[in-house]
Amino acid sequence: MPILLFLIDTSASMNQRTHLGTTYLDIAKGAVETFMKLRARDPASRGDRYMLVTFEEPPYAIKAGWKENHATFMNELKNLQAEGLTTLGQSLRTAFDLLNLNRLVTGIDNYGQSCPEFSISSPSEQE
Repeated sequence: MPILLFLIDTSASMNQRTHLGTTYLDIAKGAVETFMKLRARDPASRGDRYMLVTFEEPPYAIKAGWKENHATFMNELKNLQAEGLTTLGQSLRTAFDLLNLNRLVTGIDNYGQSCPEFSISSPSEQE
């Protein structure tokens, strides 16, 4: 059962508009929606679980966890607003912590890399 985590930048800079008038956040939302529709066509995706994480401070950054249903995920995606600061480091840390938590709960290394069962370390921890 693959876990696919989408980390969406919801900082205020995502309110910028393209020359066509679409915000960067709307483009990101559209990309996720398109991916979900295409993935749903694949019979192998039946066991997929999705997570939606934003650039907000934890725990508010987690919009849809791996146990949420598809409708909840899509509703949370639709309701994303661009505001606040860009907290890239903290957001990446939150995303990896959530993936690590799922690995510990399921006992499965399922995000495409083989690493020790007990932790995923960030680059700053490896120094």
